Amino acid sequence: MNPRQSSAASVLRSPAVLRSPAVRTTRPRGRRAAGPLAAALSLALATLLLAGCAGQNPAAPDHASPEGGSQSSSGAGAGAGAAAGAAGAAAKPALARSEPQKITIPSLGVSSTLETLRQNQDGTMQTPKDPGLAGWYEPGPTPGSQGPAVIAGHVTWNGAAAVFEKLKTMKAGDTIKVTRRDNKTATFTVDRVAEYPKAEFPTLEVYKNLDHAGLRLVTCGGDFDPKKHYYDSNVVVFARMTGIA
Repeated sequence: MNPRQSSAASVLRSPAVLRSPAVRTTRPRGRRAAGPLAAALSLALATLLLAGCAGQNPAAPDHASPEGGSQSSSGAGAGAGAAAGAAGAAAKPALARSEPQKITIPSLGVSSTLETLRQNQDGTMQTPKDPGLAGWYEPGPTPGSQGPAVIAGHVTWNGAAAVFEKLKTMKAGDTIKVTRRDNKTATFTVDRVAEYPKAEFPTLEVYKNLDHAGLRLVTCGGDFDPKKHYYDSNVVVFARMTGIA
């Protein structure tokens, strides 16, 4: 969604989040950590992401939604049924950073080139401009590199289905493929799918540092208010890299 269509993202700014003590991490001895910076960027993203991922008519007024940056882990697995660790697949060693070009989700019939999502001048995160395309958040890890890479997409747009319309139907064990600029394709296996009320979004659970290459697919879910063009929840798919081609 373009800046005019953004809701909560228009009132939340990443610099304030980056200063939060919650982003401090402990560096493991003898190796380079995934990094407090990656954690901070991801934590900032949690408060900015997909405030209005339904899409809306540009002529409609914007409505600020509740902040979704709570650090509580309550609500994990609510609604969309998360079976933690059900996939049981071993993670592959992380790759070097390389920008993603395409995402494929066989179980959903989704194949999308990826927009690059950065930050607006006011510090808010961009969201995909094309409802038929997903977008990768560029300040965070790349899919396949160490950490929680984030790919976001709209669920609906002006009442029509968008790229992640069926995301909540994914199940543990489903696969996701991301083609990268280095011509490698990273395969991710879904560990679990969860739906969280935006007011109870478990920021640290979703965006914390990882010791492997992780992937988070995020869209809106829950009930839709047609007057406000607003969904009251977020759907999150948690996955880890289990193959490289």
